[in-house]
Amino acid sequence: MAETKREIERKYESDESGLPDLTGVAGVAAVVDKGVAHLDATYYDTVDERLAASSVTLRRRTGGSDAGWHLKFPVAPGVRDELHAPLSDTLPDDLAGFVRSRVRGSELLPVVRLRSVRDVRHLVDADGGLLAEVAVDAVHAERLTPGGAETQWTEIEVELADGGDPAVLDKVEKRLRKAGVRPSASASKLARALAETVPAEKRPSASAGEPVTAGDHVLAYARTQRDAIVELDPAVRRDAEDSVHSMRVATRRLRSTFKSYGEVLDRAATDPVGDELKWLAGELGRDRDREVLTERLTAALDEVPADLVRGPVSERLRTWSSAEHGGARGRLLGVLDSHRYLALLDTLDALIADPPLLEAAGKKPRKVIAKAVKKDFRKVTGLVQQARELEPGTDRDVAIHEARKKTKRTRYAAEAGGPALGKPAKNLVKSMKALQNLLGEHQDSVMARQTLRELSAVAHAAGESAFTYGLLHGREEQRAARVEAELPGFWDGIKDGTAGL
Repeated sequence: MAETKREIERKYESDESGLPDLTGVAGVAAVVDKGVAHLDATYYDTVDERLAASSVTLRRRTGGSDAGWHLKFPVAPGVRDELHAPLSDTLPDDLAGFVRSRVRGSELLPVVRLRSVRDVRHLVDADGGLLAEVAVDAVHAERLTPGGAETQWTEIEVELADGGDPAVLDKVEKRLRKAGVRPSASASKLARALAETVPAEKRPSASAGEPVTAGDHVLAYARTQRDAIVELDPAVRRDAEDSVHSMRVATRRLRSTFKSYGEVLDRAATDPVGDELKWLAGELGRDRDREVLTERLTAALDEVPADLVRGPVSERLRTWSSAEHGGARGRLLGVLDSHRYLALLDTLDALIADPPLLEAAGKKPRKVIAKAVKKDFRKVTGLVQQARELEPGTDRDVAIHEARKKTKRTRYAAEAGGPALGKPAKNLVKSMKALQNLLGEHQDSVMARQTLRELSAVAHAAGESAFTYGLLHGREEQRAARVEAELPGFWDGIKDGTAGL
């Protein structure tokens, strides 16, 4: 199983002057020479370099203290998450899974070989604790694909010790800059090697520029959501915090965009894709719904006085949550490796590369986009009014849930149109988000009551008291009633939400 490490480092360009003396850096008591290592790394990518395009690096390296396979994902400038697997002749299956959303059916090939002579020093504090590792790397890069070339350079790399204070890097950089050392223009060795050895016929052309037409704006938003799905895939596989929720939101945003902008993108082409996005969102939602319900019910139970908690309610809730999580987790990993999911990603790529544009796509954006947003908002208006007119009960619950779904769709349509519509769109996004949260509180109460009824039945069958489940159920009813009472006044404050569009 691959191990994950958060890598925080900075790179600098060095000339023949080498590494300046760092013993004067504040907090550094000594600079310890750790010797020279000879590193030999082969980097892998697809023919069209999909990993490099996402600033993802995959290499097999020998030499040094961490020989093996390394897969790195960007987190922020100078920050990457590195997954490490033991040295083997072929790519380990778990690392292959983490790049599957980008690679899909394409073959991973060796693209660059980097051989480095690394002179390592440790910066330590007065107690001998490691603050940072500094390496001077003499790098020789060779492109392994046809038509490539070779290049070489020297760089300084400063990596923060695990759990270290990032301020150390600032202090070291200040000393390096005074000595004339410059921050590297490349984010990684691979990025520099690719840039300096690329065949002339493959050098990138100029960018397409800013969005101009309605189609440009809609496609830019759609492309952002497609990219988010692909980029979040490895985090979902690692069960990173909030990754499943974020990926689910991206699928919903993309599906909503196809529906809202049916005058821009032909729905005959996008509706089948939307159906697949709905399927994916549903699979992602299985565990997310459990997570939300667990947090809600646990917090509610904590508010119940101890003398009103009858039976092992907390233990039964934990057992339910754990069982649901285990099953959903395994199922989701299977989904991410499925042909259906990978085919969906291919379809999205093809649709965005060759979009089914309609006549309105070529028009100026403001009028086309405003029309779509207003249409969605009118649907929200009708559903909110319908919910207000219904008596409390199942029908009202369903109407409020439908209003919430259309509220999210209107929010996403306004997000997509933000660059074209400006402040009015931003205001609408804000009000729709607030309405979504209010209606979401109601839907969470509906789901919580359903779960409580199920848990109560199981407890009763086991001979346990169902009293506490009934108490929590009643409190959830009260929470839903408060939302229903608040909705009319809340809605009256935003019913002219499309003003100015």
